[in-house]
Amino acid sequence: MSESLQELSDRLQRFAQERDWEQFHSPKNLSMALSAETGELLEHFQWLNEEQSQHLDDDKKEAIALEMADIFIYLVRLAERLDINLMDAAWQKIAINEKRYPVEQVKGDARRAEEY
Repeated sequence: MSESLQELSDRLQRFAQERDWEQFHSPKNLSMALSAETGELLEHFQWLNEEQSQHLDDDKKEAIALEMADIFIYLVRLAERLDINLMDAAWQKIAINEKRYPVEQVKGDARRAEEY
């Protein structure tokens, strides 16, 4: 993890330990919480059209930012509990996607890899 991501992970771990919440932060529980928070993020966009979703007022952006923070926090905690380096995993996934979706084949086309 990058230093700032590691610092965040350490702070989140301390936060949970100080409250004796580590017992609740199993990978199963954290992944379920992550899913629930993702649903809460989706609710902010549920009835918006494409144009509206790109032009949010400041209050809506703030609410969305807090939902995104919840998602990020649970993801960082889950990575810590499973001893997964999120930065390494992200770089690995980008490399995989670059091979799965070569520019000359997919540019401007949003189909899934298996549809090409």
